Amino acid sequence: MAEKHPRYDAVVIGGGPAGATTALVMARLGLKVVVLERAAHPRFHIGESFLPRNAPLIEELGLGPALRRIPRVIKHGAEFAMGGDTSSRCFRFDEGIPAGSTTAFNIERAPFDAMVLQGARDAGAEVVEGPAATVKAIAELTDGSVRVEAAGEGGVSYAGRYLIDASGQSTIVGRHLGTRRVLPELQKVAYFGHFHQVERRPLPEGGYPTIVMCDEAWFWMIPIDEARTSMGMVMDAPAAKEVGARGIAATQMLAWGIPRCPFLRRRTRRAIFPTANGVTADFSYRCDPYAGPGYFLVGDAATFVDPIFSTGVCLGMMGGRLAGESVAAIIQRRANPHQLRRAYVKYVKDSSSVFFRLVYNYYRHSFREMFLNGGGPVNIPAAVISALAGHVFPHPPTAIRWRLRAFDLLVRLQQHVPLVPRREGFSLLAQPDPVVEASVEAEPEFVTAA
Repeated sequence: MAEKHPRYDAVVIGGGPAGATTALVMARLGLKVVVLERAAHPRFHIGESFLPRNAPLIEELGLGPALRRIPRVIKHGAEFAMGGDTSSRCFRFDEGIPAGSTTAFNIERAPFDAMVLQGARDAGAEVVEGPAATVKAIAELTDGSVRVEAAGEGGVSYAGRYLIDASGQSTIVGRHLGTRRVLPELQKVAYFGHFHQVERRPLPEGGYPTIVMCDEAWFWMIPIDEARTSMGMVMDAPAAKEVGARGIAATQMLAWGIPRCPFLRRRTRRAIFPTANGVTADFSYRCDPYAGPGYFLVGDAATFVDPIFSTGVCLGMMGGRLAGESVAAIIQRRANPHQLRRAYVKYVKDSSSVFFRLVYNYYRHSFREMFLNGGGPVNIPAAVISALAGHVFPHPPTAIRWRLRAFDLLVRLQQHVPLVPRREGFSLLAQPDPVVEASVEAEPEFVTAA
């Protein structure tokens, strides 16, 4: 028979930034909360680049002093390039439509995530970490009464009034309800690792994350401290399958892809590569509705947006705060549960839809031509920069919203009429194996980390 714990006001599945934020908010509002986290913090996680909109939220949560004790790289903008180019375009967040903070940071996720979870503990939430906290099944899911079964020895039962699913890509509630819908046109695979001695531009641009665009994939380079750079490649699933058919192991995909990209080859010519890269499915999906009888979905458990614009943590923490406030209001009988659920679903839809639209555009070559060109009438590109800074909650201001729609139109026109100069695409799959450069200096100096 499963061991039973005292009844909680809320059971939170997942102790990442989204779940920890939700638990922190609910605990501070007087609720009895338990967080079930199957890993032990600190633990490795990719997604080290944050949006400016995250900065004021962290201060509002009272986590600013703890954040300032963690090494981080200040981020004022981002750098974009085509894979076959040697040049790039840098933009600053303060070039956007004025809407809020224009400064962000890159940070190693292990200490950051542990910091937010500790904040939940300090607020009074109970936190259970490790394999025994792995949720195996949802036994009950109704308004005012939920119960989950966790691993534990002989099984452990946790009951409460509301369930918060912050289980990330495990999407426990979405799978339980059968609401998880993968977006077929955004099926990708991500390969990632931490590198040493990657070349950077002088500061402040040296703190910018770099996005390098190819036909079948895109790469990221995120400086996370003075020595280390997070690097990754997000590849179309069919292209990844084709490379695998050539005999390239999934754990060696970065070693395969980086030398084929002239822009990255130069930046990594003295870099220390990891012996193997990590791998994860990177399929965008939705688990709509994001709230229902007895539950709220936050972060990646609600919807996963392609990580090209580093939106995940911001969406998760912003949604987590609102979910926590909504559950507290329901339990304390301060508002109508149906209205709060509808408002939360709309909040997640409206904010994530801006990023989904940008992502769909990003995979159009005409978007890349327009974006890299810069400039334009009535400051339209500035609206894109503001959206990339995260100023979309609960929805973009009017000055940003209409410009984003105008930019969508220009991107579509660019497909047929060259509003800005055409740019050559760059195919990794079309490059010879191995790549041979005329300049020896441009060749990477591969060193394998021990």
